[in-house]
Amino acid sequence: FVCCCFFLRQELNIKELETNRFVLVHGGGFGAWCWYKTIALLEEGGFKVDAIDLTRSGVHSCDTNNISSLAEYVKPLTDFLENLGNGEKVILVGHGLGGACISYAMELFPSKVAKGVFIAAAMLPDGQSTNDMFSLQAGSNDLRRAQILHYANGNDCPTTSISLITPLLKDLLFNQSPIKDVALASVASRPIPCAPVLETLSLSDENYGSVRKFYIKTTDDGVIPLSLQQSMINANPPERVFLLKGSDHSPFFSKPKSLHKLLVEISKI
Repeated sequence: FVCCCFFLRQELNIKELETNRFVLVHGGGFGAWCWYKTIALLEEGGFKVDAIDLTRSGVHSCDTNNISSLAEYVKPLTDFLENLGNGEKVILVGHGLGGACISYAMELFPSKVAKGVFIAAAMLPDGQSTNDMFSLQAGSNDLRRAQILHYANGNDCPTTSISLITPLLKDLLFNQSPIKDVALASVASRPIPCAPVLETLSLSDENYGSVRKFYIKTTDDGVIPLSLQQSMINANPPERVFLLKGSDHSPFFSKPKSLHKLLVEISKI
């Protein structure tokens, strides 16, 4: 009886939240598949969860080289938000490049986003691109050495996408992650389209600025080091900042239970 009451009380608390629905947005090269542990943990706790495959990512088999804008890349997310019911809100969660994607979506649909959560993500001010963020990073030679540049329109034209050298993936993205998840990522990852990385965001105080924002820092991140994460936080302060100790760039693999606890905590704030 006591156990039943506990679960009823827990169910009631979730229903009393502003929203119990999470929308998870992957970073560059990833897909909805990367959230499989987070999806399971949130759903077990009674939350509704949608993990979005951005254009030509994850299950989409099309060539990422043909993506020409951030709007095109983010279209599955903006379509999802546009089709939400009247008055329905979600908690948007972005990882890595997904931070720029959820910022773009918050600017378009501020009334449909209860909170934005940035996990080791590009949390940019108005007029900045994800590429600008990386240009601020001192000692980024390891990341550059890991990149393979693709020129789908010819070597005399701009870069169209970037791949990461598989043997270096573990050191940069998965240095604290289980080997099984590293193996999954090595076969499931896709090239990162360049256009969304290079495009500057246009964000307003009225729209983007009206959405509550939270940042989750990852201490052992080989892609966006802690110092760079802190620089973004200082330049564009969120409501609250959380720290995932011992996490690499991919906490959904390396620290899934700790990440889950923080997401649940943010849902209750």
